[in-house]
Amino acid sequence: MPGRLFVVATPIGNLADLSPRAAELLRSVPVVVAEDTRRSQLLLRHLGARPRLISLPGEREAERAPLVLDQLERGDVALVTDAGTPAVSDPGRRLVDAARAAGVEVLALPGPSALAAAVSASGLRADRFLFLGFLPRTKVRALRLLAPGDQFALVFHESPHRLAETLGWVGDLLGPRRVAVAREISKLHESWHLGTAGELASEFRQRPPRGECTVVVEGPSRGRTGARG
Repeated sequence: MPGRLFVVATPIGNLADLSPRAAELLRSVPVVVAEDTRRSQLLLRHLGARPRLISLPGEREAERAPLVLDQLERGDVALVTDAGTPAVSDPGRRLVDAARAAGVEVLALPGPSALAAAVSASGLRADRFLFLGFLPRTKVRALRLLAPGDQFALVFHESPHRLAETLGWVGDLLGPRRVAVAREISKLHESWHLGTAGELASEFRQRPPRGECTVVVEGPSRGRTGARG
């Protein structure tokens, strides 16, 4: 009997954030497809789970998808990433697309998300936002597409060593919007930094951060949401 593909969100820091449903599935499913099997093995050991592991690194996802589809002909498979939700700034989209094209039932087990956590705890106007994932190195061009008159907040991930520079560009291009930087969400050294983009750029130049950062740039006030032109 053909199996199902379960897209499973895993903890972004605190292992206790894994849902009971996800934990039960990972203990029972025969195969887990993981971005990095070494990282996922830590979680599976914590759960006492012993599935067969198949690696699915982003650069080889298209190449390895047929191997997973072959496994799905025999039974259920769970897809996980190193942290958070597969296919959201992490590998998985091509596999999910290929599975659906092959007629495989795909089900989501929602859970931890740095994106949702950063927006919800920022306190900023972000009921409508654009998620930019990890900004490309040509980030200035990406940000220039979003003039101050746009009606959306922005959310993106950034590496700590490029954060100050990126926030400087945000301030130059988007003006004095409020910004929240969430660092190491749900981990032991979680911290939050709020201010304008310029203020935070200055702060991080003086004290470079460590760990993964998620940035929320507040949406413009209602008085600034008119059409451009």
